Amino acid sequence: MLLLVSFAIVAGRTQIAEGTVAEAARAAAREASLARSGDAAGAAARAEQALSDRNLHCQSTTVEIDTTGFQVPPGQPADVTVTVSCVVGMADLLAPGLPGSVTVEASFTSPIDAFRER
Repeated sequence: MLLLVSFAIVAGRTQIAEGTVAEAARAAAREASLARSGDAAGAAARAEQALSDRNLHCQSTTVEIDTTGFQVPPGQPADVTVTVSCVVGMADLLAPGLPGSVTVEASFTSPIDAFRER
């Protein structure tokens, strides 16, 4: 019975982490898409702050920002993509056979503001 409860807790913690990481990727991509340049977009995407605001404590966090869409001339459609990866620790559950950590990853693409030069 204890093992079954432990599996349920791991599944619940993983689901919460997946939702939080997906929301952080969405918010960072949206924020980056409103920037005026690729350099500003990299500084604007604050996915790590979004994770800590939602009390998700990652053992390690990776944020990748694809800003190649900013090379497209203004007025033409382009996108910015943010990928967030978070290693969530499970060692505190102390259940044998369970993983010590789970890696959760999410990616979101947001259209760049076509009128960013105005």
